[in-house]
Amino acid sequence: MGLIFKQDFHDDFASWLFAYIRTGGPEIGEMLQVAKAVGDGDDGDYYECWSDLGDRLVQDAENSLRKGNRESARASLLKATCAFGTSYHPIFGEPVDQRLLAGFTRQMAAFEKAMSLSPVPASSLRIPFEGRTMPGWLIPAKDHASETRPLIIFTNGYDGQLTDMYFASAVAASERGYHCLIFDGPGQGEMLYEHGVRLRPDWEVVVSAVLDFAIELPNIDTARIAISGWSLGGYLSPRAASGDPRLAACIADPGQISIARSFSGFATKLGVPANQSGKLADVDDAILAKLAAFVETDRRLHWSFVQRGFWVHGVQDLRSYLKAVEPYTLEGRIDMIRCPTLLVAAENDPLAANTAALFEQLNCPSTLIQCTTAEGAGEHCEMRNRSLLNDRVLDWLDSVFSN
Repeated sequence: MGLIFKQDFHDDFASWLFAYIRTGGPEIGEMLQVAKAVGDGDDGDYYECWSDLGDRLVQDAENSLRKGNRESARASLLKATCAFGTSYHPIFGEPVDQRLLAGFTRQMAAFEKAMSLSPVPASSLRIPFEGRTMPGWLIPAKDHASETRPLIIFTNGYDGQLTDMYFASAVAASERGYHCLIFDGPGQGEMLYEHGVRLRPDWEVVVSAVLDFAIELPNIDTARIAISGWSLGGYLSPRAASGDPRLAACIADPGQISIARSFSGFATKLGVPANQSGKLADVDDAILAKLAAFVETDRRLHWSFVQRGFWVHGVQDLRSYLKAVEPYTLEGRIDMIRCPTLLVAAENDPLAANTAALFEQLNCPSTLIQCTTAEGAGEHCEMRNRSLLNDRVLDWLDSVFSN
């Protein structure tokens, strides 16, 4: 039994929205009603019930606009964005479910309309990248939209979309006086769902393209551009900083040396010898079969590895997946990170297992922030006290950029 949903699996996805209440997400009462409607239902019921809420909120927005109430309409559309966004997460995977594509289309339509109703509208972007364009949004600094201000480029992880970065980080940063750029890169959001573009380890190439685009935007202080990544972005952001000196600061939540290394503790607990746990792609067939069987017995692990991981990397089996993640590493590149860097580690976040080790290896000006269960911020990406995390990160960045 989860916090509000009967199934822990559904609760894992829905409870992320707690972090978005302050920045425009659904209220707890609305979430409770969805949880009641889903009950003991399956992933299809989860999708339908969240979609129903999203549709109702879009209708509320249309009614508000007919009455000239733009703020109320915007509020309903932001909630609808979250409702549609969480609806399809349990049905991740390849071949891509048509319900996922429909939910994503409605999500982005609601978000685009909400942004157009902002007091200072955000700007939709198409960022050129290797013969394609990546979707993005520029969220201007609140009360300073027409001023030259520092910019934070927010980069996502495995399974979020750019709208998640809006609610989780960009609203708080905009209120603090930062222009914010959010985008979906390879393997994320639109790039994966609609175009089948897979994730890639050399994120410095991706972010360099974003920087090329960003420095040409108006009102950007090009000497004060930061990169901030959460979840897998805690690897992607320092990887980007290792390859582009135009970045003046780097934030990684949680800081990670490699994807493969984060699996070693899990493997050791399953009986994989310690000397093999760091190179899981090369274990013998018997050990791999044991790992695969365990993944199949755990619904969340099956979603993480098979539904999400296989899809994002374009592979069909566990060994191929384990090989695919090996290049996602900072080894040999840590000394190339020169800008001030902030690492965050939440107490109960398994992805933070190697954050302290990364901190010890950094030779740039660096800071480590630890968030605890006692503060209500001990879970992955501090999602149950995101405002505390944002305050600490932005305080640090204010200090770095003021110097």
